[in-house]
Amino acid sequence: MLEVENPATGERIGAVKRADTADYEKVVATATSTFDEWRMLPAPERGKFVRVIGDLLREHQEPLGALVALEMGKIKAEGEGEVQEMIDITDFAVGLSRQLYGLTIASERPRHRMYEQWHPLGPVGIITSFNFPVAVWAWNAMIAAVGGDTLIWKPSSKTPLTAVATSKLAARAMEGSGFEGVFSLIVGSGAEVGDVMINDRRVPLISATGSCGMGEKVGVAVAKRLGRSLLELGGNNAMVVMDDADPDLATRAAVFAAVGTAGQRCTSLRRLIVQNGISDEISRRLVSAYATVKIGDPLDDANLMGPLVDEIAVSNFSAAVGIAQEQGGELLYGGGVIDGPGYYVEPTIIKMPVDAPILQIETFAPILYVIEFDTVEEAIALNNGVVQGLSSAIFTDSVQAGETFLSPMGSDCGIANINIGTSGAEIGGAFGGEKETGGGRESGSDAWKAYMRRQTVTINWSGELPLAQGIEFG
Repeated sequence: MLEVENPATGERIGAVKRADTADYEKVVATATSTFDEWRMLPAPERGKFVRVIGDLLREHQEPLGALVALEMGKIKAEGEGEVQEMIDITDFAVGLSRQLYGLTIASERPRHRMYEQWHPLGPVGIITSFNFPVAVWAWNAMIAAVGGDTLIWKPSSKTPLTAVATSKLAARAMEGSGFEGVFSLIVGSGAEVGDVMINDRRVPLISATGSCGMGEKVGVAVAKRLGRSLLELGGNNAMVVMDDADPDLATRAAVFAAVGTAGQRCTSLRRLIVQNGISDEISRRLVSAYATVKIGDPLDDANLMGPLVDEIAVSNFSAAVGIAQEQGGELLYGGGVIDGPGYYVEPTIIKMPVDAPILQIETFAPILYVIEFDTVEEAIALNNGVVQGLSSAIFTDSVQAGETFLSPMGSDCGIANINIGTSGAEIGGAFGGEKETGGGRESGSDAWKAYMRRQTVTINWSGELPLAQGIEFG
């Protein structure tokens, strides 16, 4: 049995039976056989099932959001917001089910027609992380489902209860349809289930969210069998604050991005890069704002920050604070572990020298490193000077600085914002990053193409057989 605990108290709240390789074989066999029929159902008809899932999520938004808070530790408002993200992506996917467009292509040969079309790919494996235990599944599953794929979900072992609850809703939507095998769930260890799935040639795409180390393992295994991988990995995100920025706006954005979800978002703000002229004021405002953050039970609406997910996360937090101070960091606020039940820590601000090695490391905790700079070019170099490349932001009223940040010589991240923080992305845009963040894209825009296979079609209605490139043969 997989024991599940409440990170706010450390107490056991449930248990889920771990699947083994035999269970996995049953799941993949069902997903494979269901795919044969599901792929032939017209996409708008597939969208109708996704609409039902969205309606069920609306009905259960509050209790499911509370379960996310109970099991993962993010505050209830963020838990319900995560369910809202699922609802939003079902709406997007329903519309997408009538918009899986291909291009018409001009042929160089007379009386020939060329076009591209998109077909379902097959059973898709989805590996999710604890920090967004249900929303990331929906980003993948709803889009892939309207594309004609079936889904095999392996959730984090830290948050299986939310996965079970969400899968029950999906099962209710599919009940009696003959397509009950579209949405499958398998809770198990990486060694028992995960390794089997990433090496399984019957699963053409693995979408994995997690650490850079985990992503490297998944990417190598899938590439070895010439499969596809969609990787959403580490962040280590930065926000640049120019002297001409609105200090109130920048401070509020930094606090939410750094403290929200107790710093356990992949888009959480890790590095605040502040121009010298405004650095003291921003630091002063941040310390004042951090002092007002109420920490405690995430189910209590009065609290703005809940616990870290487990004891290991607390140990990593303490180690990072110590290393930062050893490397010349000046502790401006926090840095401590809060006594009592649960895995609570203080949101922390540390002013760092620009060359501190700790700045290269993403710690999944509410630690904000403040770094000073002189010019926008220096700020961009600091933003880009890490191995990850997920989210970035600049606060400025200068068109020149903003456009420089967005130009090819600017931020090298998959997400670049002006006067908006690094976290809280909308579902309409493709989500993902560059470098060791993995290069994958999920959610909106044309991210749906990752879950389908492209086919180029040429039709000859001429009665002749002209060859391309003007080749004469025979």
